[in-house]
Amino acid sequence: MASGASLLSGLRVIECSMLGPGAVSTSLADLGADVIKVEPPAGDYIRAMSWPIIEGDSLLHLHISRGKRSIILDLTLEQGRAVFLDLVRSADAVVEAMRPGGLARRGLGFDQLQAVNPQIVMLTISGYGMTGPYQALPSHGIAYDAWGGTVAPVPGPDGLPSIPDHTSIGITAGPLFGALGLLAAVISARSTGAGTYLEVAQSDAAAAFAI
Repeated sequence: MASGASLLSGLRVIECSMLGPGAVSTSLADLGADVIKVEPPAGDYIRAMSWPIIEGDSLLHLHISRGKRSIILDLTLEQGRAVFLDLVRSADAVVEAMRPGGLARRGLGFDQLQAVNPQIVMLTISGYGMTGPYQALPSHGIAYDAWGGTVAPVPGPDGLPSIPDHTSIGITAGPLFGALGLLAAVISARSTGAGTYLEVAQSDAAAAFAI
């Protein structure tokens, strides 16, 4: 019987992420997937953004990036994009966990990925999705929960709205929905030979959990 840590052995995921959405591939790494996290030349700033810092990296980074391998690539340069596409050739999926279209703006959209690997699965996870008036807005945890109706402002001691204590939902549920969709798309790609482009909005995930 296979152990939980080896169930996804043979699955390779290339991840470009910022902050919490990188958790899409964390559970996959926990189950044995080979997750390669692509970081910019300065490294992912999540490594130093929150306390405590443990042996040079933040606890938040260690939590989200556990079990992953990292590579530094400058995707604004042709050389960096070439290495990225080489990684995609042997991968099952690419996770774009940032504002929608970040990879496409660097010449690494779904069409370019499919040109080197027709079976590739691409998952974009963002705050508000790839369409609509909020698509380009920077956002984070509580914004998704307020949008989804799972948390509401409460009056603070000065009469102004304040953020109540709450359990973050969208930033947790979104990556889990994304991981589930990614695995389903990889199963389909291995059966049909056709890749898939998926999208998850963390605000939608919060709303789904509010039903």
